[in-house]
Amino acid sequence: MANLVSLFPNSQPNNPNLLLHGADDFLNDYLVRSYVAQAAFQDLEKVTVDCETDSLDELIADLTEASLFSQSKLVLVKNPYFLTGKAIPKKNQAKIKKQLEQLQEIFDHLDQLDDVVVMVASYEKLDRRKKITKLAEKKFNTVIAEVKSYDSDRFMRKLVKAEGYQFYPDAFTLLMERSDQVLDTALSNYLKLKMISPDKDFSRDLVDRNVDRSLAQNVFAILETALKGNYPEAVERLNGQIREGSYPVQILAVFISQVEFLLCVKTLARRRRSEKDIAQELGAHPYRVKLAMKNPIRLEKLQQMLGKLIQLDYGYKNGSYRDERFLEIFLLNC
Repeated sequence: MANLVSLFPNSQPNNPNLLLHGADDFLNDYLVRSYVAQAAFQDLEKVTVDCETDSLDELIADLTEASLFSQSKLVLVKNPYFLTGKAIPKKNQAKIKKQLEQLQEIFDHLDQLDDVVVMVASYEKLDRRKKITKLAEKKFNTVIAEVKSYDSDRFMRKLVKAEGYQFYPDAFTLLMERSDQVLDTALSNYLKLKMISPDKDFSRDLVDRNVDRSLAQNVFAILETALKGNYPEAVERLNGQIREGSYPVQILAVFISQVEFLLCVKTLARRRRSEKDIAQELGAHPYRVKLAMKNPIRLEKLQQMLGKLIQLDYGYKNGSYRDERFLEIFLLNC
């Protein structure tokens, strides 16, 4: 099993004790699954402690007691809130202070334990003013799992390669398109393909048959068709989307998001910003920026459309519109 944690900078690569930190819980879970499944940990007893639901006393016991089933064990610690700035209720402060002192003592002598400790901190940030956080970052191999939205494509390619899988070039492009260039969605769709594919090579046909278009993609296709002047097809696509269960307010929200994005790209491009700079400033995938820059729609037209969409959003939410007809009228005026 590949150690996907190695795709990120490791503070102590040879230290088996891991502190994985990052806000993306889905990504963290995927990385940790690969880490604990390594051959080096295969014979260890696996123990999981969730600090949000289990007591710190239970964690301390698991870290200090010998394994009943093997020479050593791997302790997976989820949600170590004590590394964050989360407030502790006054009535529990004395007890938790004592527990944290015990944990600090354990962490300070971590290299003397037979066990392996893996902590997964799926938080925006840790409180590095705390003594226990400083100690953890010193004693554990600390890995920050962070992928910028504009870098999701490159990261997915590295991950797929590390796991020994392969996409045909057009298949990978389609996967990312159908995933809206969003890492969690791409990772989820990739997992689906891994489960259904008989081998490690993914074709475009496999992706096309098993990865559905997202709501954003379908709605963008509606808008794009209307902008080309093909109003009957645009209205038919709109009605089809509503028949499939999408609410008018959802479709309206995607219209606004798409037009806002096009407007931002066109505005920055007019200021002579490069595709790369625009992608980084907007936190968007470069491919999406490239498509937006190729769109021939004028900046002034986008401004008018956005103003109308904002009016429609207000009208729908205050009850002025009762059905999807207002969206049809908007498309006919694109």
